[in-house]
Amino acid sequence: MNSDHLIIAKKRFTSRLIVGTGKYKSMEECSKAIKISGAKIVTVAVRRVNIQDKSKPLLMDYINPKKITYLPNTAGCFTSEEALRTLRLARNIGGWKLVKLEVLGEKKNLFPDMIETLRSTEILSKEGFKVMVYCNDDPLMAKRLENAGASAIMPLAAPIGSGLGIQNKVNIKIIRKQTKLPLIIDAGLGESSDASIAMEIGCDGVLVNTAIAKAKKPFLMAEAMKFAVIAGRKSYLAGRIKKNFLGSSSSPKFGLI
Repeated sequence: MNSDHLIIAKKRFTSRLIVGTGKYKSMEECSKAIKISGAKIVTVAVRRVNIQDKSKPLLMDYINPKKITYLPNTAGCFTSEEALRTLRLARNIGGWKLVKLEVLGEKKNLFPDMIETLRSTEILSKEGFKVMVYCNDDPLMAKRLENAGASAIMPLAAPIGSGLGIQNKVNIKIIRKQTKLPLIIDAGLGESSDASIAMEIGCDGVLVNTAIAKAKKPFLMAEAMKFAVIAGRKSYLAGRIKKNFLGSSSSPKFGLI
């Protein structure tokens, strides 16, 4: 397992758990939870998290960007133009080219607007960005994103922050079979078993924010998610037994007393 790393846009990461930086009670709590989780990538909402106003607490003061990769995202963007402007700003501020794109369609369920998302992916890829794309769990659209130059496919498990867990394992498995890109579950996980299931069906990683930040004990949940991802990955690599509706004896059928 020491060499079984997550690789995105030719960059190698020792953890398959990606953690968000929003919704925590404080930056101190956020920093500690991320440390406990072992995550090597954290998402940063460029429009919401302070990364440039030095008169206020900076995220960099709590999470060292030299040790943990910042993944700027476009949370809160509802048009392609907003998303493009946000990520270009992130590149100008910190030189970030590995980014997470999300273009939302409406404010109630926060589902992605896939037309705007696909358009944005094409533009950003041509501009040299390495785009990790938040999307719905549609295998056809996932393939179009891959063809448009995406660096990772990030289908939702369920609506953002819902905690419902993976609602459509079949589509996720189809996406897994048809793409060689990193496949990362993004949004909707609620507990550690959700993370394990994602890994067991072949996902390369999971992104978790609300499930940790809003847990009654965030630090304990961060640790649970860490080990769930590891366990799920090991289970996937081990290769599960085939499902069978008939019983199969564990003990030998010969040499009986």
